[in-house]
Amino acid sequence: MVAANLVAKDKRLDENNIFSVDAELSLLKSAAIYGANASGKSNLARAMTFMKWFMINSSKGTQITEKIDVEPFRLSIGTESRPSYFEIVFLLDEQKYRYGFEATQDKVVSEWLFYVPKVRETNIFKRDHSGINFSKIYKADGIQQKTRHNALFLSVSAQFNVNIAEKILNWVTSQLKIVSGLNDNGYQGYTSHYLVKSNVKRDAILKLIGKLDLGIGELDIEEVGSRESLLDKTKNLPDEFKELFNKVAELILDGRGEAKTASIKTLHHKFDDNGVLVGKALFDLNSDESEGTKKIFAISGLLVDSLQEGKTLVIDEFDARLHPLISYAIVELFNSNETNPNNSQLIFITHDTNLLTNKLFRRDQIWFTEKNRYGVTDLYSLAEYKVRNDVSFENDYIKGRYGAIPYIGDLVHLLDAHG
Repeated sequence: MVAANLVAKDKRLDENNIFSVDAELSLLKSAAIYGANASGKSNLARAMTFMKWFMINSSKGTQITEKIDVEPFRLSIGTESRPSYFEIVFLLDEQKYRYGFEATQDKVVSEWLFYVPKVRETNIFKRDHSGINFSKIYKADGIQQKTRHNALFLSVSAQFNVNIAEKILNWVTSQLKIVSGLNDNGYQGYTSHYLVKSNVKRDAILKLIGKLDLGIGELDIEEVGSRESLLDKTKNLPDEFKELFNKVAELILDGRGEAKTASIKTLHHKFDDNGVLVGKALFDLNSDESEGTKKIFAISGLLVDSLQEGKTLVIDEFDARLHPLISYAIVELFNSNETNPNNSQLIFITHDTNLLTNKLFRRDQIWFTEKNRYGVTDLYSLAEYKVRNDVSFENDYIKGRYGAIPYIGDLVHLLDAHG
């Protein structure tokens, strides 16, 4: 998310919403993506999700006979047989990297990795129809012969302890988080882990939940137990039951072998008929709280972890089940030198036009997706439009000035009984 050479109406946005990498490069702390339904917004998040998964798992999560989970653009005969193209540019250890690959369902067609050691971009490795070539710094002798046609050289290199590949995959695994706002309940365990294991993150999570006015006084977390304590219970079981128990244990334990949450309770104040506080009521998060409260709890760990560790967080359907003021407050957390001193980045996909304001965003932080008559999605920025900084971005967007809205036909006679 490179910042454009522009000045916001509110100077505070220029001071808080961007950060400088060096004298020539400035990046944005957040970006919002708008567009009509079926305009391709979620495909962007899905493409990023696949790229991350394939980078991490292609060497170990697939077999030689398996297809690669890419889908060609099927609305043009010219693209049906072409490979899908993926590329990411990122900063790691204060150096700029550019990594990408092209793949069909049958094989990786090409793959490349570049970095900028000083001024000029330099090739680290390149893979094409003629083979795999790499520079001396990559130290991957013999690994090209071990790379399957349906696996990434980067992924295989990391499996064989090539330092640069390991660092890149560690960055992708730990620093890039991609979340669906419609299926975020699965991150309750992520939040619960920090509530139990990290005092610093626990304090921040509780403060965030308290500030968002959910009416929750306290949280009570019950853990299942460690992997060892669970598997210890299988000692006296018949062999056929041990296998079943182990599968159940995998479902309730996370990848670190630590317990996922068995029960999350929220405590609310209880009052008598005169409004006097008399005690507390214990609610079950999943059965007694609202969908919005459950979502905020689930993503609060992600938000706090991203802000504290300087991570990049991508959220599809960001506004689902969230009040507009809560969405606004979350974006403000990222657009702030005070609450985001580590330059975490938030990229989110939304329909919430309440956020389309020059009080929150610079023009280069607002993006749109729109399909042309051939079904091809175009992603473009508001910075490409010549608009005054003091105009209402929301009103102009709803009026269709920037495109990326649905064009709804005449519905007057839709339910005409005589039709």
